[in-house]
Amino acid sequence: DGSWSFESPGGAMKPGVTALVLKALVQHPDYDTSSPAVKRGFEVLLSYQRPDGGICDPREGVANYTTAVAVMALTAAQDPKFKPAIAKAVAYLKGLQIVPGSKSPSGASIGKEHSFVGGVSYGRHGRPDLSNVGMWMQALHDAGVSGDDPYMKRALLFVSRTQNRSESNPSAWAAEGTNDCGFIYAPAVRPSPTMGESKAGAGAGGQGLRSYGSMTYVGFKSMLYANVDRKDPRVMGAFDWIRTYWRLDSNPNMPRIKSQAGVYYYYHVFAKALRAWGEPVITDKKGAKHNWREELIAALKDRVEPDGGWQNVSTLWGEGSRILVTCYSVLALQEALKK
Repeated sequence: DGSWSFESPGGAMKPGVTALVLKALVQHPDYDTSSPAVKRGFEVLLSYQRPDGGICDPREGVANYTTAVAVMALTAAQDPKFKPAIAKAVAYLKGLQIVPGSKSPSGASIGKEHSFVGGVSYGRHGRPDLSNVGMWMQALHDAGVSGDDPYMKRALLFVSRTQNRSESNPSAWAAEGTNDCGFIYAPAVRPSPTMGESKAGAGAGGQGLRSYGSMTYVGFKSMLYANVDRKDPRVMGAFDWIRTYWRLDSNPNMPRIKSQAGVYYYYHVFAKALRAWGEPVITDKKGAKHNWREELIAALKDRVEPDGGWQNVSTLWGEGSRILVTCYSVLALQEALKK
């Protein structure tokens, strides 16, 4: 029908994967919205837009993710005819944000100091996490929403609660942890509003939660998108973490047994974050200089397969799908080639 999806039986995640492929295509000089494959792909993608503005298959339960990547694809196309669809989708995304007075998953009212405030979950008002919020903020940023917009500033509150920095994060797990200024997955989980979650597990000595690469780059770029000053201690702390854990052979600071988990997602957010930072060369904590664009391109060149695709040995978080990790790789390369 002109769409793309996971390779699994039944074509799972059709709107989300279609959006990722379309973004990669329209950012390539050989394609635009008049190209037959692109034209048909956008027709399929927009057939998923609901009256409330969401662009998703409600049966899959990832409304925020798929609407966010759809907005990214539609804005990347730079076609005026998509403006109404983008406006509806952005309004829908803003409506997903958890605000004081929202209902928690248990049905209780969320107060202004709750860890969920400013967050976004997979759907509407479930448990939020930094990956969902990062995609949400990326979509709003791409659509031209100012970093000073109240929705972006509220999201910043949530982002700050996922940082391993006790000076700015009141969470109990932050006080117990490494205080290394990296980021984790979620500041609170059900049923406890004070117990965070890191996909990298516990911190050193079993204390607190372990920061890791993909979420740290998401948190870093999200703060920049929310117009946090580059000299703000939260930003500088995250940048120091990046300089300390610099590597492109794995997802930084993940346990060795999970070092390849989410590595292609990491490549994608690595490129987005460092382009937002704006420095072509990063000096790590040991004094070595790194041209991040050259190193990223080299890392992806080492991993590309003869047919032009990529494959992750780890199947966690959807990365068993070759089309998904190939999208992440191409989008990362395109980001590296932008000014």
